[in-house]
Amino acid sequence: MSTILFVVTGARTWTLTDGTEHPTGYWAEELLAPHRLLTEAGHEVAFATPNGVAPIVDAGSLQDGDAAAIAAIGGLDAPLVLADIDGTDYDAVYYPGGHGPMQDLATDATSGALIAATIEAGRPLAAVCHGLAALLPARAADGTPVVAGRRITAFTDEEERLGGLADRAPFLLESALRAQGADVETAVPWSDHVVVDGGLITGQNPQSSVSAALALLDALA
Repeated sequence: MSTILFVVTGARTWTLTDGTEHPTGYWAEELLAPHRLLTEAGHEVAFATPNGVAPIVDAGSLQDGDAAAIAAIGGLDAPLVLADIDGTDYDAVYYPGGHGPMQDLATDATSGALIAATIEAGRPLAAVCHGLAALLPARAADGTPVVAGRRITAFTDEEERLGGLADRAPFLLESALRAQGADVETAVPWSDHVVVDGGLITGQNPQSSVSAALALLDALA
């Protein structure tokens, strides 16, 4: 069986353009559903965050039973330090979303290097929703963005508008990825939508978490 590294945001807030510190973290469904599917299939999951800080869940994402499910996950409250990670120790890497990655992973060079090395080695790399912000600092060996020319999806500008934060967002994820040359394929807001481009697996939103995890399982098989 395989070992998958979940790289999780360590951010507690997202700083908006008006100075507001918007409470955030990781999105519960985007961590719980893939973790459940992968571990039920017999795979192992490890967690890492920037500086090894214990991640927090976005309170707005919690549904009945989520808090208990999170508490039962071993290792989540004591993650590995992202800078200490050797990507060759893992068979795949997965980035859940929540607005937290827009605050820290969107500019994290260590995470970007891990993503670039994972893609270069041909190991599966999956990300869902705002987790794709982590792809922004990732560069190929020639310095080009790793998303350039790649088919992906991500949390859309329209979904950000519908969520009420687009007008105060420091940047919009879909637009930022397009600016780096990505071919961003979007579906109807809040619909289940996954794009698989080789070993790069991306999901548009929380509703895509299960489908993205199933695509990752297929890639590992």
